[in-house]
Amino acid sequence: MTKLNTFDLRSAIGREEFDHPQLVSALSAYEAVQQKIHELLKAGIIIRVKKGLYAFGPKIRQRPISQESLANLIYGPSCISMEYALSYHGLIPERVEIVTSVTPKKNKEFNTPIGLFTYRHLPLSKYPHGIEQQWLDPEHPILIASPEKALCDYIVLNDVSLHSSASVKTFLEFDLRIEPESWHRFELRKLLQLNKYYKNSSLLVLLETL
Repeated sequence: MTKLNTFDLRSAIGREEFDHPQLVSALSAYEAVQQKIHELLKAGIIIRVKKGLYAFGPKIRQRPISQESLANLIYGPSCISMEYALSYHGLIPERVEIVTSVTPKKNKEFNTPIGLFTYRHLPLSKYPHGIEQQWLDPEHPILIASPEKALCDYIVLNDVSLHSSASVKTFLEFDLRIEPESWHRFELRKLLQLNKYYKNSSLLVLLETL
Protein backbone atom coordinates (compact mmCIF):
# COMPACT_ATOMS: atom_id res chain seq x y z
CA MET A 1 0.00 0.00 0.00
CA THR A 2 1.26 3.49 -0.85
CA LYS A 3 2.73 5.30 2.14
CA LEU A 4 0.48 8.10 3.31
CA ASN A 5 1.78 11.65 3.01
CA THR A 6 0.23 13.48 5.97
CA PHE A 7 1.04 16.86 4.40
CA ASP A 8 -1.06 15.94 1.36
CA LEU A 9 -3.84 14.68 3.63
CA ARG A 10 -3.90 17.96 5.56
CA SER A 11 -3.84 19.98 2.35
CA ALA A 12 -6.72 17.98 0.88
CA ILE A 13 -8.93 18.44 3.95
CA GLY A 14 -7.88 21.97 4.90
CA ARG A 15 -9.20 22.12 8.47
CA GLU A 16 -8.83 20.28 11.75
CA GLU A 17 -12.36 18.84 11.83
CA PHE A 18 -13.88 16.79 9.01
CA ASP A 19 -16.50 14.17 8.24
CA HIS A 20 -16.25 10.71 6.67
CA PRO A 21 -16.99 11.78 3.07
CA GLN A 22 -14.25 14.44 3.27
CA LEU A 23 -11.80 11.86 4.61
CA VAL A 24 -12.68 9.29 1.95
CA SER A 25 -12.28 11.93 -0.76
CA ALA A 26 -8.86 12.95 0.58
CA LEU A 27 -7.78 9.28 0.55
CA SER A 28 -9.23 8.46 -2.87
CA ALA A 29 -5.76 7.96 -4.39
CA TYR A 30 -5.07 5.03 -2.06
CA GLU A 31 -6.27 1.46 -2.22
CA ALA A 32 -8.34 -0.04 0.60
CA VAL A 33 -9.50 3.33 1.94
CA GLN A 34 -11.30 1.88 5.00
CA GLN A 35 -8.15 0.02 6.01
CA LYS A 36 -6.17 3.23 5.62
CA ILE A 37 -8.65 5.03 7.91
CA HIS A 38 -8.18 2.27 10.50
CA GLU A 39 -4.40 2.71 10.28
CA LEU A 40 -4.71 6.49 10.70
CA LEU A 41 -6.85 6.04 13.80
CA LYS A 42 -4.49 3.46 15.28
CA ALA A 43 -1.49 5.74 14.67
CA GLY A 44 -3.23 8.72 16.27
CA ILE A 45 -2.97 10.78 13.09
CA ILE A 46 -6.73 11.23 13.24
CA ILE A 47 -9.16 10.73 16.12
CA ARG A 48 -12.82 9.74 15.93
CA VAL A 49 -15.06 12.34 17.58
CA LYS A 50 -18.16 10.23 16.88
CA LYS A 51 -19.20 7.87 14.10
CA GLY A 52 -18.53 9.63 10.80
CA LEU A 53 -16.82 12.68 12.35
CA TYR A 54 -13.08 13.08 12.86
CA ALA A 55 -10.33 15.53 13.80
CA PHE A 56 -6.59 15.51 13.32
CA GLY A 57 -4.66 14.12 16.27
CA PRO A 58 -2.05 16.08 18.27
CA LYS A 59 0.78 14.63 16.15
CA ILE A 60 -0.13 16.68 13.08
CA ARG A 61 -2.64 19.21 14.41
CA GLN A 62 -1.74 22.75 13.36
CA ARG A 63 -4.48 24.74 15.13
CA PRO A 64 -6.78 24.19 18.10
CA ILE A 65 -9.88 22.15 17.32
CA SER A 66 -13.02 24.29 17.16
CA GLN A 67 -15.43 22.93 19.75
CA GLU A 68 -18.06 25.35 18.47
CA SER A 69 -17.81 23.99 14.93
CA LEU A 70 -17.95 20.41 16.20
CA ALA A 71 -21.01 21.21 18.30
CA ASN A 72 -22.93 22.09 15.14
CA LEU A 73 -21.71 18.93 13.37
CA ILE A 74 -22.10 16.31 16.11
CA TYR A 75 -25.90 16.54 16.34
CA GLY A 76 -28.15 18.59 14.16
CA PRO A 77 -29.98 20.66 13.46
CA SER A 78 -28.66 22.50 16.49
CA CYS A 79 -27.22 25.81 17.60
CA ILE A 80 -24.95 26.66 20.51
CA SER A 81 -26.91 28.35 23.27
CA MET A 82 -27.44 28.85 27.02
CA GLU A 83 -24.33 29.04 29.24
CA TYR A 84 -21.80 28.43 26.48
CA ALA A 85 -23.29 31.08 24.19
CA LEU A 86 -23.45 33.59 27.05
CA SER A 87 -19.78 32.92 27.75
CA TYR A 88 -18.93 33.18 24.04
CA HIS A 89 -20.60 36.59 23.91
CA GLY A 90 -18.53 37.71 26.92
CA LEU A 91 -21.44 37.95 29.35
CA ILE A 92 -20.30 35.17 31.70
CA PRO A 93 -16.78 36.10 32.83
CA GLU A 94 -15.26 32.62 33.06
CA ARG A 95 -14.96 30.06 30.28
CA VAL A 96 -17.71 27.42 30.21
CA GLU A 97 -16.27 23.96 29.54
CA ILE A 98 -19.39 22.02 28.50
CA VAL A 99 -20.68 23.07 25.08
CA THR A 100 -24.45 23.50 25.44
CA SER A 101 -26.73 23.58 22.40
CA VAL A 102 -30.44 23.53 21.64
CA THR A 103 -32.11 21.36 19.03
CA PRO A 104 -35.66 20.60 17.85
CA LYS A 105 -34.70 16.93 18.19
CA LYS A 106 -34.59 14.95 21.44
CA ASN A 107 -32.10 15.56 24.28
CA LYS A 108 -28.64 14.10 23.68
CA GLU A 109 -25.21 14.10 25.32
CA PHE A 110 -21.91 13.19 23.65
CA ASN A 111 -18.79 12.59 25.72
CA THR A 112 -16.02 12.79 23.12
CA PRO A 113 -12.21 12.92 23.13
CA ILE A 114 -12.59 16.66 22.41
CA GLY A 115 -14.99 17.41 25.27
CA LEU A 116 -18.56 17.08 26.49
CA PHE A 117 -21.39 18.29 24.25
CA THR A 118 -24.98 18.50 25.50
CA TYR A 119 -28.12 19.13 23.45
CA ARG A 120 -31.44 20.23 24.93
CA HIS A 121 -34.74 19.82 23.14
CA LEU A 122 -36.42 23.11 22.27
CA PRO A 123 -39.77 22.98 20.44
CA LEU A 124 -39.58 23.83 16.76
CA SER A 125 -41.85 26.83 17.33
CA LYS A 126 -39.07 28.41 19.46
CA TYR A 127 -35.89 26.90 18.03
CA PRO A 128 -35.08 28.96 14.87
CA HIS A 129 -35.62 32.42 16.35
CA GLY A 130 -32.54 34.38 17.41
CA ILE A 131 -29.96 32.11 15.75
CA GLU A 132 -26.92 33.92 14.33
CA GLN A 133 -24.23 32.74 11.95
CA GLN A 134 -20.80 33.89 13.07
CA TRP A 135 -17.37 33.18 11.60
CA LEU A 136 -14.61 32.10 13.98
CA ASP A 137 -12.23 32.33 11.01
CA PRO A 138 -12.58 31.85 7.21
CA GLU A 139 -12.98 28.07 7.65
CA HIS A 140 -15.35 27.97 10.64
CA PRO A 141 -18.86 29.38 10.32
CA ILE A 142 -20.96 28.46 13.34
CA LEU A 143 -24.60 28.71 14.35
CA ILE A 144 -24.95 30.27 17.78
CA ALA A 145 -27.74 31.89 19.78
CA SER A 146 -27.79 35.65 20.14
CA PRO A 147 -27.28 36.80 23.75
CA GLU A 148 -31.03 37.31 24.01
CA LYS A 149 -31.90 33.83 22.69
CA ALA A 150 -29.26 32.20 24.93
CA LEU A 151 -30.88 33.88 27.93
CA CYS A 152 -34.40 32.90 26.85
CA ASP A 153 -33.37 29.30 26.21
CA TYR A 154 -31.73 29.08 29.64
CA ILE A 155 -34.82 30.41 31.41
CA VAL A 156 -37.28 28.21 29.50
CA LEU A 157 -35.28 24.96 29.54
CA ASN A 158 -34.31 25.25 33.21
CA ASP A 159 -37.81 26.27 34.35
CA VAL A 160 -36.46 29.45 35.94
CA SER A 161 -39.20 31.19 37.92
CA LEU A 162 -38.89 34.97 38.04
CA HIS A 163 -41.65 36.81 39.86
CA SER A 164 -40.12 40.15 40.87
CA SER A 165 -37.34 42.60 40.04
CA ALA A 166 -35.37 41.27 43.01
CA SER A 167 -35.56 37.68 41.70
CA VAL A 168 -34.40 38.84 38.24
CA LYS A 169 -31.41 40.67 39.70
CA THR A 170 -30.45 37.66 41.85
CA PHE A 171 -30.82 35.33 38.86
CA LEU A 172 -28.66 37.44 36.54
CA GLU A 173 -25.94 38.38 39.01
CA PHE A 174 -25.62 35.31 41.20
CA ASP A 175 -27.08 32.36 39.25
CA LEU A 176 -25.68 33.27 35.82
CA ARG A 177 -22.82 35.45 37.17
CA ILE A 178 -23.54 38.26 34.69
CA GLU A 179 -22.23 41.56 36.06
CA PRO A 180 -24.88 44.34 36.40
CA GLU A 181 -22.87 46.64 34.12
CA SER A 182 -23.38 44.10 31.31
CA TRP A 183 -27.17 43.85 31.58
CA HIS A 184 -27.64 46.71 29.12
CA ARG A 185 -26.19 44.48 26.39
CA PHE A 186 -29.44 42.53 26.21
CA GLU A 187 -31.56 44.33 23.61
CA LEU A 188 -35.10 44.72 24.90
CA ARG A 189 -36.49 44.82 21.37
CA LYS A 190 -35.00 41.39 20.63
CA LEU A 191 -36.20 39.94 23.94
CA LEU A 192 -39.70 41.24 23.27
CA GLN A 193 -39.66 39.74 19.77
CA LEU A 194 -38.44 36.37 21.08
CA ASN A 195 -41.16 36.24 23.72
CA LYS A 196 -43.77 36.32 20.95
CA TYR A 197 -42.65 32.73 20.33
CA TYR A 198 -41.55 31.71 23.85
CA LYS A 199 -44.65 33.08 25.62
CA ASN A 200 -43.02 32.82 29.04
CA SER A 201 -44.15 34.77 32.12
CA SER A 202 -40.64 34.88 33.62
CA LEU A 203 -39.38 36.56 30.45
CA LEU A 204 -42.04 39.25 30.89
CA VAL A 205 -40.77 39.96 34.41
CA LEU A 206 -37.21 40.02 33.07
CA LEU A 207 -38.23 42.53 30.39
CA GLU A 208 -39.97 44.78 32.91
CA THR A 209 -36.91 44.72 35.17
CA LEU A 210 -34.38 45.43 32.45
